[in-house]
Amino acid sequence: MATGEGSGKKQDSYRLSQMPVVLSMLDHSRDTWLSQAEFIKPNRRVVNLARIGLLFADLDTYREPWAQGRSPEQLAAAVMFRCYDEGVPPPSILVFSGRGVQAKWLLDGTLPRQALPRWNACQRYLIDRLAGLGADPAAKDASRVLRLVNTVNSKSGEVCRVIHVELGPDGEPIRYNFEYLAEALLPVARWDIEADRKARADRRQFKLLPGGQTGNLRTLNGRQLAWDRLEDLRTLAALRGGVAEGERMQHLFWRLNFLLLSGATHTGQMYHEAAALARELDPRWNYRSAELMTLYAKAKAHEAGEKVEFGGKQFAPLYTPKNDTLISLFHITDDEQRKLRTLISRDMAAERHSEREKARRRAAGAVDRASYLEAASAKQAQALALKAQGLSVRAIAAQMGISKTAAGRYIAEPGECPKSMRITNGEAYARRVAP
Repeated sequence: MATGEGSGKKQDSYRLSQMPVVLSMLDHSRDTWLSQAEFIKPNRRVVNLARIGLLFADLDTYREPWAQGRSPEQLAAAVMFRCYDEGVPPPSILVFSGRGVQAKWLLDGTLPRQALPRWNACQRYLIDRLAGLGADPAAKDASRVLRLVNTVNSKSGEVCRVIHVELGPDGEPIRYNFEYLAEALLPVARWDIEADRKARADRRQFKLLPGGQTGNLRTLNGRQLAWDRLEDLRTLAALRGGVAEGERMQHLFWRLNFLLLSGATHTGQMYHEAAALARELDPRWNYRSAELMTLYAKAKAHEAGEKVEFGGKQFAPLYTPKNDTLISLFHITDDEQRKLRTLISRDMAAERHSEREKARRRAAGAVDRASYLEAASAKQAQALALKAQGLSVRAIAAQMGISKTAAGRYIAEPGECPKSMRITNGEAYARRVAP
């Protein structure tokens, strides 16, 4: 939470369980802003995000000529019409901030920080589509604070208040499934992304894709992978019980690089995020921010949409190393790789692919070798038992629901399981292999 204090803001952090008491003691005559997400540490750095339960857009309608002289309710009507015209689902709540409008799309559940790249992608498209309403492109990150309802905007003297509620079937503000919103806002559906990812994974090792600003399928995958690599480096440090003193800057540099590449933050917040990451590595560490100047310059070029050409291909100006490079740089062992998501060797990737294929075959009805032989042996034992009762091959086949040929093979060599077998719809069939 942030409150106006002189010409600046005073920020305080509270546990979610404390908020009812905090809000009840609030001075509503002061400018007050509230974060839209929950964090695992007492600051609003995106690297400390815990979860978020909405999408939002801060609409600076007061900057738009068409909005001059309109009442808050008229602004709400204009926002709803524009959403309809752009194919954007109607906001759950519209809040008059004292000068502009806050549009909020409530979710039916919270999203963990692992989903932040997709959430960011939805935010970007949302802001782009509502640009005509004055959507603030700088107010789309998960660490954003928005004015609190029933508090005064000192710039206008107006009270921040709700001006529209879109009701759901239960009579409460409508809540959206995130996948539904993502499908409505993004140019590529999640299942198309997953299908494309699987096709590429079958062809080559999973590697970092350029994370530029174009917002297409390739970019979205690159952003997600960059975020996952950041999470892997954090996991690696946790597995090792911390980071040694001589390795802290290396960890900070690469974590910050992947954070920027993921699109979860920008150069304006880079040094603040760096400070949060540094405290995570060691609360007592006073790192030298000058060592991040090169990374800052590359991040600025990245935001400007610049590309670096290498080997006939174009890459983002930020660093996009291969897995093998990072594994060597951080001396990641095989045991550690098994606990990571993306920082894995080719051999580990092949091992995981093999496990996925086994799981896929099991799901499709395939059985392992032991079950395979057990089923065939059981069928043979049943056939031999029927033969001992004096039944003919035809009668055995009829009773077991198999062909006469299969029945004949089961009883041809008592005591020996046929050499070649298959199982179809739970039934075992055998074929004797000629010597």
